[in-house]
Amino acid sequence: MSSHPRKTPDTLRSKRWFGASDLRSFGHRSRALQMGFGHDEFMGKPVIGILNTWSEINPCHTHLRDRAEAVKRAVWAAGGFPVEIPVMSVSEQYQKPTTMLYRNFLAMETEESIRSHPLDGVVLLGGCDKSTPALIMGACSAGLPFIFVPAGPMLRGNWAGKVLGSGADVWKYWAEKEAGNITDDQWRDMESGIARSYGTCMVMGTAATMMSHAEVLGLTLPGASAIPAADAAHPRMAAASGKRIVEMVWEDLTPDRILTRKSFENALTVHMAVAGSTNAIIHLIAMAGRAGVPLTPDDFDAFSRTVPVIANLRPSGEFLMEDFFYAGGLPALLKQLESKLHTDAMTVTGKPISETIALAQIYDDNVIRPLDRAVSTANGLAVLKGNLAPDGCVIKPSAAEPRLLKHSGPALVFEDYDAMMKAVNDESLDVTADHVMVLKNCGPVGGPGMPEWGMMPIPRKLLKQGVRDMLRISDARMSGTSYGACVLHVAPEAYIKGPLAAVRTGDIISVDVEARSINVNLSDAEIASRLASWSPPNRDYPRGYGKMSAAHIRQADKGCDFDYLEGTAKIPEPEIH
Repeated sequence: MSSHPRKTPDTLRSKRWFGASDLRSFGHRSRALQMGFGHDEFMGKPVIGILNTWSEINPCHTHLRDRAEAVKRAVWAAGGFPVEIPVMSVSEQYQKPTTMLYRNFLAMETEESIRSHPLDGVVLLGGCDKSTPALIMGACSAGLPFIFVPAGPMLRGNWAGKVLGSGADVWKYWAEKEAGNITDDQWRDMESGIARSYGTCMVMGTAATMMSHAEVLGLTLPGASAIPAADAAHPRMAAASGKRIVEMVWEDLTPDRILTRKSFENALTVHMAVAGSTNAIIHLIAMAGRAGVPLTPDDFDAFSRTVPVIANLRPSGEFLMEDFFYAGGLPALLKQLESKLHTDAMTVTGKPISETIALAQIYDDNVIRPLDRAVSTANGLAVLKGNLAPDGCVIKPSAAEPRLLKHSGPALVFEDYDAMMKAVNDESLDVTADHVMVLKNCGPVGGPGMPEWGMMPIPRKLLKQGVRDMLRISDARMSGTSYGACVLHVAPEAYIKGPLAAVRTGDIISVDVEARSINVNLSDAEIASRLASWSPPNRDYPRGYGKMSAAHIRQADKGCDFDYLEGTAKIPEPEIH
């Protein structure tokens, strides 16, 4: 670290607020005294911001108020001055129409909270789907040393002697209920068993995927991402993170020294090995953009061809995140993947990821398989292109029925979600298992915010015939806990007159995952003619955040960041007068 000399009290960023001898600094110091702190508690100490996404309406983050206290006690003990700053919680369960609409809001709030306050380093507390990428995007752009404390997965679900996984088993058993195989009383009974503690979804959904990405990118302490939220190891990890951030400030270990092309390629490798959520494509591209690392959906596709699925986790495998933790967690996975990783990539420990791998132990190689005994050799993710999606779309082959990975069939088209739901509940619907369901106007602008509507339910008529998967195409996303032959993130989206808007019921759609192709049997001239006469539904916001988002959000293949938030241009430090 010779090129990065250690910070001294005189070079701390917070000295601009507290250390000058002018009237404004007098005000800053007196207000700290007003809060009950003595001069010796904050003068010359690294000020550590604890950005907390705790909320009473986010069950994934219920424990983060307590975890903030664990961080604080460690920051104090390490000679720092902790200050907790609340930021938007982006509650996946309750915030509508989708938390994706607010990911960039939280990213912006994170960046501005860091830049505008007298902070030297930051601890980020999050984990529910969009909170991880949003916090990291904002902190990366702010540029101060930071460390991420993942909320951790909830405990395994349990119902009628069966182990339940949140999300994945909801979709599975809902299909059985609609088919008449589960009673209303049984369904209600499941409610009390499927989410048994605070913490995120405990399958390899978006939350677990993004927390895993945070760790492999080097932004958490080793092993942090899989610790169950209710485990006593979790507050210990939070406290260790508080201690470490003070050291990172003195070392001036900023994110640009950690987030490199190598670290993002490591994340791509891990993503394929865990058959991670399709949502991670959008988030990782956006995070990489903030770090100045070019990343595209094609990068994901390239890695999917060389990395098999070795984490035996639902929805693509058998086990849950609690089992993954007991099996050794992400360090054990990295050990199995060592030959495919850039082991010299830096982490928040100040040491390369090779040191994490050297200390890792694999306790159950059925949960975390070796490369030569993969859970699936099917691609964890594939990017398809064609006249229906010129800029690409995605599918998770490992979670689809193999018969649908090369399929042609007539389109069954819906202009909006309500029309789709009305149709699938109509048992007289003219539909077969060969039909290709198409849902439009659910993209970044048209949704708005690209909701998780892409895992369209199988029509009830087909469920009763035993059908459990069919080809579905949309410009929406789907829950990372979901499964099925769902083609998602079609770009450009229908609402801005992408080709998807031109599709009509009866058009023949062909998908070939091996060939990475998706096409509708229409000429370019016919598509252009149809688009010329097609108008999107009204999504005109007269004012507010929705209006701002619609004007500035990028398409899925570009990461859905706002155009004015992208890039690495440095913003000047705030003036203090």
